[in-house]
Amino acid sequence: MAKRQVQSVYRIVDVVGESSTSWEDAGRRAVETAAGSIRDLRVAEVVKMDMKVEGGKVTAFRTRVALSFKYEA
Repeated sequence: MAKRQVQSVYRIVDVVGESSTSWEDAGRRAVETAAGSIRDLRVAEVVKMDMKVEGGKVTAFRTRVALSFKYEA
C-alpha cells in the first residue's frame, strides 16, 4: 500500500510584542494576540529583541516573532 505524500504550504508573518516586564512577556503577548485572528499557528520563532529607551532609561522590551501557519486547502 503506497503512502500518500503530504505537501503543505505555510505563510510566515512577523509580529512585534511589547512589555514593560520582559522580552519573554513581550513574545508571549505577540503570539497570544496573533492567535486570536490567525488559525492553526504552527511555529513561533524569536527573530529580534530590542528595548525602547526614553530619557536614558529602558521603558519597554520588544520582541519580534516570526509566526508560521498552514494555508488551508
